[in-house]
Amino acid sequence: MTAQKNKRYLKPARTGLVVRQPSNGQPLPAEGAFVDWSAYWMRRMADGSVVKATPPKQPKAPAKTPATDQEG
Repeated sequence: MTAQKNKRYLKPARTGLVVRQPSNGQPLPAEGAFVDWSAYWMRRMADGSVVKATPPKQPKAPAKTPATDQEG
C-alpha cells in the first residue's frame, strides 16, 4: 500500500494526548492514522503534538481458489 504524497501517517506524540482531526473533530487514534497533510498538521508537528509513525502492515489477502460444486 502506497500513501499519496498529500497523506502522512501520524500519531499523538504522547500516550493520553488528544489531538483532534480537523476533518471530523474526532481524536487521532493512539495507534495513528493517515491524514491529509495540511497547514493544521504542520502546526501540530511543529508544536510537538504529533509525530510521524509507521503504518501497520496490511495482511496479505488469501489466495482465491476456484469454487467446487459439491452435489450430493
